[in-house]
Amino acid sequence: MQILTLFLVALVALEHIGIAGLEMFAKPEKQAELFDMPLEFIKNKHAKMALANQGIYNGLLGILILMMILFFTGTTLKIILIMLMLYVIIVAIYGAATATKKIIYLQGLPALIALVFVLFFYN
Repeated sequence: MQILTLFLVALVALEHIGIAGLEMFAKPEKQAELFDMPLEFIKNKHAKMALANQGIYNGLLGILILMMILFFTGTTLKIILIMLMLYVIIVAIYGAATATKKIIYLQGLPALIALVFVLFFYN
């Protein structure tokens, strides 16, 4: 079950790296559709800059999660993964409250599932 747990956590990490790619490099039309934002807003220079900045954070969060899996083990890794999954869940709740409700399902739910597996199946 530990391998499955780490696999689920890695999927959360890869999701954030993928989101980063979309936030930084996707065409404005695709970004508007995916992030439930008006196209005119997405095409705004300042909005593009803010979205790319957000992408950096998401990408580095994904890389950080993967690095933790590679460099730590045991209780240390468990504590780190609990903290990181809680962080993703909190951010998803905030995003659902302020941006679009689908964030809670697309980012929060996978992190919640991974958190449950970390808590109960990772030693």
